[in-house]
Amino acid sequence: MRDLYEVLGVARDASADEIKKAYRELARRNHPDANPDDPRAEERFKEISAAYDTLSDPDKRKAYDQFGASGGMGAGGFDPTAFRNFAQDRGFDISDLFGDLFGRRRGRARQRRGVDLETRVTLSFDDSLRGARVTVPVDKDVACRDCAGTGAAPGTQRVTCPDCGGAGERQVNQGFFAISEPCLRCAGQGSVVETPCSTCRGTGRQRRTKKYTVRIPAGIADGARIRVRGKGLDGEGGGPPGDLWVVVQVLPSERFTRRGTDIVVDVPVTFPEAALGAEIDVPTPLGERVRVKVPPGSADGKMLRVKGHGAPVEGGDPGSLLVRLKVVVPAELSTQQAEALERFAALDGGSDPRAELFA
Repeated sequence: MRDLYEVLGVARDASADEIKKAYRELARRNHPDANPDDPRAEERFKEISAAYDTLSDPDKRKAYDQFGASGGMGAGGFDPTAFRNFAQDRGFDISDLFGDLFGRRRGRARQRRGVDLETRVTLSFDDSLRGARVTVPVDKDVACRDCAGTGAAPGTQRVTCPDCGGAGERQVNQGFFAISEPCLRCAGQGSVVETPCSTCRGTGRQRRTKKYTVRIPAGIADGARIRVRGKGLDGEGGGPPGDLWVVVQVLPSERFTRRGTDIVVDVPVTFPEAALGAEIDVPTPLGERVRVKVPPGSADGKMLRVKGHGAPVEGGDPGSLLVRLKVVVPAELSTQQAEALERFAALDGGSDPRAELFA
């Protein structure tokens, strides 16, 4: 039996989070549905799952660290009485621990939840604010239609495994114990395929594109993840399927930028409007117009907040529209405009706005 820490690729002092992270990554890469052409994928997946079952349970991990390494021998030799007492003190049976290690719990096939899948969708900025329904294509392995998932050619059946006699496991002496592990030839199924299905080549699985309709809520942000329950890979041993995660990518807008639930828009104003104040029309992200009052003496870059016209929030109040003023300086002036500005400068009293830079 391989060392369980070696199976998960973690150090013996790895934290629970490190063990969980390693398991999830290995399970995703080695799931049989993700490796239909690899006959050993199921064996690796079961080994990974069994290792995680033990190392994710603090008591079973402690028992394994003390008694299970090096073929069931601790540093000072194996003491079956001490091991039995250790297990009983912590409320689990020895057979329960070793059943986990070899993918078997009291003779019943273990159920495994299916692996989650992830896909991406791209939305326009407008659609992200209004919400949408999108069709998401997902490539996944499903039961072969021609052989109904058995792997045997139509008109034939799977036969009893000659190595294990249909038991799906074989006895192995492991230190003090005689324990069972899954039969390698039939991968613990108890039966093998003599005449493989030509469609799936005996795997019982086919790669197909499934299409799902996903509701995108109004106001969704770039990078948000939507869970579609039960649309991941199928479970093992009758276990529930995994979930499908849809990652949303929002394309940038030429006019608006998002800041949390607030939306920023740059609005040009003339010098007289900024200096004297004005009321101006401002576009909203949803294609409306809103009247905004510019206070007198507004500087370039001043931000005005218009509540309720930002990004929608499902079940809550929408954000704000942040109007950033951009004072427009004319590139050319008429003679009258130039004379008017010269009179304005003369009335300013010669004040220097840069004086404090040299103080």
